[in-house]
Amino acid sequence: MTTTAEAQAAEGLTPCRALARIYDGDELVAETRNAVSTTFPEIHGRILVPKADLGDQAPRLSAYVLEERNGPDGPLVALDHTKLRIVLYDTLPGWRDGGMGNPCRFPRWGDAQQLLWMMDAQRIGVDLFETPSYDETRRNVVEAGQVMGAQIVAASRSIPDKRVTSIHTVLSRPAVFDKPIRLRPAFPRLGRNFATVTVESEQEGKSVASSLILMDKGAEDVIRSQAPMPDVPGPDESPDYDYRMSGRFSRFVDDAYAANPDRVGPPEIQSWVRFREQPTELCLKQALLAQYVGHMTIAAAMRPHKGITEKLAHESLSTGILAVTIDFHDEPDLTDWMLYSNPAIYAGRGLAQGQGMVFARGGQLLASYTVQAMIRRFEQDPASLGDGNRRM
Repeated sequence: MTTTAEAQAAEGLTPCRALARIYDGDELVAETRNAVSTTFPEIHGRILVPKADLGDQAPRLSAYVLEERNGPDGPLVALDHTKLRIVLYDTLPGWRDGGMGNPCRFPRWGDAQQLLWMMDAQRIGVDLFETPSYDETRRNVVEAGQVMGAQIVAASRSIPDKRVTSIHTVLSRPAVFDKPIRLRPAFPRLGRNFATVTVESEQEGKSVASSLILMDKGAEDVIRSQAPMPDVPGPDESPDYDYRMSGRFSRFVDDAYAANPDRVGPPEIQSWVRFREQPTELCLKQALLAQYVGHMTIAAAMRPHKGITEKLAHESLSTGILAVTIDFHDEPDLTDWMLYSNPAIYAGRGLAQGQGMVFARGGQLLASYTVQAMIRRFEQDPASLGDGNRRM
């Protein structure tokens, strides 16, 4: 017997794996746990919901139906997400609000599994790895943490008996999503306990990032101590943030990441993060942890300055991550909450400096990092530059 999922796959449909809520303005008019999308990434497709799940709102919503097709369990309708607000919630047992995770407005950028797939560097030759391209290009710039994550994976698969303990990366030019990235590791030192690895990331033969990586075989504790975890409100007291990514859940203490030009605060951002699931390989866990570190320094540096927010980025301000250093301490459990504590310790001369730590929910220090970023005014209108998002 063919299952519903198999029938949907045969039709080219992808289950949303979420509770879909449909709003007309601010009014909730329908919801379903059986929504599917016609493509993934969803930006290139439509969301389809069972017509039966629209209930008595079906006549009202008929004005927003773009197409109707037969599904394995009855008619499906595609609703116009440009006129209705469609929000997808991961559903996890035991979570607040009836088990709902972060809201993701349709169309989503993707899922955490896509993010992991893009950092899962595969060997294609001797000392040569590659990560794939991705079709979601509303802003065609790969984040610094994703580039670093792939380099961590390439180094770890080159020297599988050691783990990455430190990576320092300089981002020399923006990478783009719609082209693969090639990674070339080299090995200045291969010792019994430690190894030094360099990884060059390239697109179309041009360097996009250079990393120096320290790897360690490991040893038992001689001593153990760490910096204390900040005393901040926990994840249950912090509001959700929509990164338009399912499978990764983000909450910001005091809603500090909200781009409100009239609101000011101290130059720091605290963010709680967890994942729906995690890989088994340590290097992939490290890659996911590393990918998030670049999100907060620019916003933290802007926070004390009224009228300056990340909404101006790529419009009147040219912003980007220039260099990141991450030191990995203990192995994370990505399925439990982690706190990214990220103060910006300097802003000036067109630069901002962040200095952060990542803690497990119980207080264990998992990683520490520094970020140097750029915050500058465009010398000319970015629209006249062609692709302003790619300028640094």
